[in-house]
Amino acid sequence: MKIIILFNKKRFFLITVLFLASVTAASFLLKYRNEPATVAASPIYRGSPDGKKIAITFNVVWGEEYIPQILETLKDSNTRATFFVGGQWAEDFPELVSEIAKHGHEIGNHGYSHPHPDRISRLSNFKQIVKTEEVLTSITGSISKIYAPPYGERGDAVLAAAEDAGYTTVLWSIDTIDWQKPAPSVIVRRVVEKAHNGAIVLMHPTAPTVHALPVVIRELKKQEFELVNVSSMIEDLKKQGVH
Repeated sequence: MKIIILFNKKRFFLITVLFLASVTAASFLLKYRNEPATVAASPIYRGSPDGKKIAITFNVVWGEEYIPQILETLKDSNTRATFFVGGQWAEDFPELVSEIAKHGHEIGNHGYSHPHPDRISRLSNFKQIVKTEEVLTSITGSISKIYAPPYGERGDAVLAAAEDAGYTTVLWSIDTIDWQKPAPSVIVRRVVEKAHNGAIVLMHPTAPTVHALPVVIRELKKQEFELVNVSSMIEDLKKQGVH
């Protein structure tokens, strides 16, 4: 009889351990399911409307041949920009990432392999962000905790994953659509005509962008806009209690 009781106690202990393990696993899966249980913070589309500030940003997962020219233009005009860099691209071109950082520009996270974020899970999005952070940090020593999701996709899983990783999701209020490679004058017009306080301008490293950028900067400064990086805009919003 004593042996039977001992066996039952062991079986009870085993069942308890398995139950607790299943609860832990279920909690983990709940945290990283496609539809998060909590609502993540909304993305940033623009800075404060109270100051004449504009942020020029570049999403970079290709176009490496144009980065040196872009950096030269920014240097000549004493302008600081924000570069959202893909992790895979950074691994292929670490020297360009280093140059961007050395020129004093802000480097943000653009995911690792540029998938459609809305088509993958919260956990996969999280891994994309964290892997990119590891790559960029190994090159530059540190990066800003801002994330520009590929294709501007911003579903619940995307926003929650960014928040899990400690990032603020950043989009834009002015899209140059320069990846379609329009004439430089078209890019200039799209920015200058829509310029507004707190604007975040989305650009990419293309040949037309290289030609348009000096004019864009000149025209924005003519309108007395201060060109700043994205993180400084976010700080302004925090001071105002907006984000």
